[in-house]
Amino acid sequence: MRFRFCVGLTALLVLTGCNDNEVGDVSLGLFTTKDIKIESLTDPVVTGVTCHLSNVEADLDLADPSDMSLACRQTGSISAAMLSDIDRSKEGELLYRKSKSVLFKSLKIRRIYDADSQSLLYLAYSTKETRGSFKHALSSVPLWGTEAWREAGSDEQ
Repeated sequence: MRFRFCVGLTALLVLTGCNDNEVGDVSLGLFTTKDIKIESLTDPVVTGVTCHLSNVEADLDLADPSDMSLACRQTGSISAAMLSDIDRSKEGELLYRKSKSVLFKSLKIRRIYDADSQSLLYLAYSTKETRGSFKHALSSVPLWGTEAWREAGSDEQ
């Protein structure tokens, strides 16, 4: 039984380091188990948007730090058809979730549509308060110059 647990734990640690979306892994030092991981995430509906998320991962700790950074850019075409398929509520749509501890903390990314500025907002946030604050990061992608902008503008005329 003990052997099976050790094999399972080893497999879990190996799989934790495997991420198809990982594009960067920066060590925070020789005597720490913490690294800055950078992931590339493509919006599943608005596929012309790619976000890069960086966050600290502590492989051997029970809880990862909550700090993160997010940058999203237009990397392909964005059509009006794509925008018609997104959640337009003020809360937006959950696109990504990653567990950050065994104590119910997770990192999430939501897409929110700002109709007034015709922009897509991407909000990354931690679900657990850390030192009196919920950590978060925001990035926006304007629709200016895209097919979606032209079609939205022609509807108003």
